[in-house]
Amino acid sequence: MSDRFLVALGYHGNSFHGSQIQPDVGTVEGSMRDALRRLTWWSEGCLEMSSRTDAGVSVRMNLARIDLPSSVTDNVSNDSIVRALNDHLPVGAVAISANRAPSASKVRYADSRSYLYRLEVIEEWPSKFDTDAISEACSLVEGNHDFTNLSRLEIGTDPIRTVDRCIPWISDEGRLIGFSIQAKSFIWNQVRRIASAFSGIASGRISLLDLESALNSPQVSVDLGRAPSAGLVLWDISHKDFDPPFSDQLPISTSFSERPSDSRDYRRWLSLSKYEMGLMLEREWMTRVN
Repeated sequence: MSDRFLVALGYHGNSFHGSQIQPDVGTVEGSMRDALRRLTWWSEGCLEMSSRTDAGVSVRMNLARIDLPSSVTDNVSNDSIVRALNDHLPVGAVAISANRAPSASKVRYADSRSYLYRLEVIEEWPSKFDTDAISEACSLVEGNHDFTNLSRLEIGTDPIRTVDRCIPWISDEGRLIGFSIQAKSFIWNQVRRIASAFSGIASGRISLLDLESALNSPQVSVDLGRAPSAGLVLWDISHKDFDPPFSDQLPISTSFSERPSDSRDYRRWLSLSKYEMGLMLEREWMTRVN
């Protein structure tokens, strides 16, 4: 007999080669599997992740479904499960919270997912741009669209998605630094390709009309680019069987430095930006993890 739990996990993208298990490299699923084995809680098929993330993508909160032996769960609390996992996870990952779920609960069937993308990390991102154009670009991707031109479609994947919300991400100093986007589900590379399109609009590489055409004419193939994974954060997942550990508010970004205009300084600043993104996540986790 086993009991089903949903566990919120966070991790730094530069600590793993993505979420899915791969041979000979460290991944989030692989680290979870190893932790469960050390705890003698592992059984084949006991672990499943809600959202797949690529190498370099950071996560404030993903969800994992874990089926644990009833002999274990009869004697431990939810907090004890979290602490036990954290005792065996690598430093770049953290278990945040856990709760029991119905035996039929499907972790991949989330009510919504939200991402942040820090546009400033993209190389072409200009020092001066039309903020209203980015707001308009956000409005364009909202609603129901065929995202064939703004994703990497796998065989059998439905390209139709509904974006419930897309808004500019404004720093505490009033600087547009990126965007926040929410939908029930996303396609592979969808947010990174949207980010590249937004960056192209800011730099003048493409126009708002180009983005609109890419959405309205999916049968006409167009490549608007793909932004780097380092700017992307899976921010939140809402699921009917899980008590949310965080609010859905945008993060405090007072620690985010302004990107330098000089191209040589930009390359050094990239390292700083990764540190700032990591610090943002650590602050979020520290509010929840004992």
